[in-house]
Amino acid sequence: MTALDPLFAPRAITVLGASATPGKLGAAMTDSLASFPGPVMRVNTGRPDPVQGFFRTIGEATEAHGITPDLVVSCIPAAVTAAALREAAAAGARAALVCAGGFAEAGGDGARHQQALAEVVEDTGIRVLGPNTSGFLAPHRRLTASFVPGVADLEPGPVAVVAASGGVNHALAFALAEAGIGLRLGVGLGNSLDVTQADVLRHLAEDDGVRAVALHVETAAEGRRLTEAVRHLTGRVPVVALVVGRSDIGDFARSHTGALATSWRVTRTALRQAGAVLVDDERDLVDAVTALSRVRLPAHPRPGIGLVTAQAGPGLLLTDDLRSHGIQVPPLVERTVKELRELLPALTYLNNPVDTGRPSPAITQVVERVSEDPGIDVTAVYGLLEPTAVDLPAALAAARTATPLVAVVGGPVEQARVTRRQLGEAGIPCAATPASGSVMVRALVEDAAARARLEATVGTASDAPALPLPGPVDEHAAKGILADMGIRTPLRRVCADPAAAHAALDELGGPVVVKILDAEILHKTEVGGVQVGVRTHEELDDALARLPASPAQLIEQMAPAGPELIVGVRRDPVFGPVLALGAGGTAAEILGDVSLRLAPLSANEAYAMLDELTTREMFLGARGATPVDRARLTHVLLALASLAAENAVAECEINPLRVLPDGDVVALDAVLLLRDPRDQGGSDDA
Repeated sequence: MTALDPLFAPRAITVLGASATPGKLGAAMTDSLASFPGPVMRVNTGRPDPVQGFFRTIGEATEAHGITPDLVVSCIPAAVTAAALREAAAAGARAALVCAGGFAEAGGDGARHQQALAEVVEDTGIRVLGPNTSGFLAPHRRLTASFVPGVADLEPGPVAVVAASGGVNHALAFALAEAGIGLRLGVGLGNSLDVTQADVLRHLAEDDGVRAVALHVETAAEGRRLTEAVRHLTGRVPVVALVVGRSDIGDFARSHTGALATSWRVTRTALRQAGAVLVDDERDLVDAVTALSRVRLPAHPRPGIGLVTAQAGPGLLLTDDLRSHGIQVPPLVERTVKELRELLPALTYLNNPVDTGRPSPAITQVVERVSEDPGIDVTAVYGLLEPTAVDLPAALAAARTATPLVAVVGGPVEQARVTRRQLGEAGIPCAATPASGSVMVRALVEDAAARARLEATVGTASDAPALPLPGPVDEHAAKGILADMGIRTPLRRVCADPAAAHAALDELGGPVVVKILDAEILHKTEVGGVQVGVRTHEELDDALARLPASPAQLIEQMAPAGPELIVGVRRDPVFGPVLALGAGGTAAEILGDVSLRLAPLSANEAYAMLDELTTREMFLGARGATPVDRARLTHVLLALASLAAENAVAECEINPLRVLPDGDVVALDAVLLLRDPRDQGGSDDA
């Protein structure tokens, strides 16, 4: 029993604005609800006709039917919806589906109508799905609260759809049906005035009939409430997420770190970190949930894939796509190769992928031997339907594999469709093309890896140090805070006049870097506030003369040359503290080469961030260079995550973080921005 049972598992339903006139919303919804096994009461204040089953009020309908409706389906205009739902709540209704548009999405009076509806929710406690949605589908309850034609024919099954858009909800429901996968619950959120994606996910976590969830996200206003719901749900069933907004460039704060992360990236990062499998389009979403509704691997940081192909070319496509996504296709051990050599003709390739040459009855044993190899966690098979050579579906269904099996089957359209359905019913996910097969395998692997990551504990590098009083923080003070957290910084001196600067040069020795020290200037190079390579007193005088006016100067030992990173943390208005790692300089901004995580995070998550950069080889010892000390870099990331936990911190950025010849890293520049005390009391979760 959940708080949303009155919505998704009602005993009785009332339709407000019910109609017998074809083409009207109330008529379409009433027709769609005809299959519901409980009472469906029809209310139309303008044309009551008790003989035909239409009533003036909910009270009259309730009295006639002898039962109070749990769910009210509203098909009336926005302007009168709030008053009608207030009356429904007074009559005992506990949930409402509001289909009409004309609310906040329309602007003008629509915003006022939505506010009035929100006040009804707050005053009465009635749960509202919508407004501005085409409804929801629960085929196993014969409940199709939707005005979209054809939904009543959808079969029940194990996949739930939670979509921001009612249209996407229905599109995915039909696509799943085409793939031979039935629907457990399909929900379109619409404006999400009350019931949100997090609410629906929490409801699904209590439903034993759900085997996988397809999540479509347009905005993530719930922030960490959404990610907490995903994390909670993925402990029981997999979640596959499609996030819309790739081209949206967020209006971020002043630091480079802010410029790196769009809201699309942060949302994807948050969902992935919570355990969701990410996909790029709706086709991949259907393939991924199809596979995960039938197979789920144990938690594993990097499962190995065994490939068997009866046609070499398509098998190579599948292999190449998997490897290009970083999926492990390991060589088979000698014992496995020896057993395969006894089963297959000469000249076939036997060391993963295994090429059988042609389909034959031996494919059953080949698949079994590959699945038993110690390095294999999933076995994938490609084959064309050649009935004269082998009954492929029967051969695969008969295989007693040591690992889960994924099939990719091609052939005449209708025969292949029937085969995919047969294999699916046998618990074997089956794709139509190598690309779709790769998506299925990757979904299984990424889900297993996500749960392995979630098993790691969240850690911190150290306690955050005492922060200065609210106000501007200059570079020297920012570096002092980083140094207190165990992050290496250059030796430096703050100088109030030229004499002190010359004394600092004598003490530190050349070469040094000369900088203005002004907390109001975040990016000193843009105003000519940095002079490098100063070795002599004459060069120092020239450097000081070229600097813009500032309260003081910072004289700093110059670090040896080396590759550079940017590390930063900012406070996202929706998700709270977000940690970023990218290539230093402008590469991260121009190329989008950045890895993100929500803070706090585990040491394993922090360690893995470098591996996600396109430029990672620069920092891993390319061309004989000293690789970065991964432990030291992880410490820096965890330290900034700890700093972000301090509610007073708005942003902190190290740019550049240079890799030294010994592999250690040093913070050459640092920006620290503190929050206005008036902004520190609220939650980061909008």
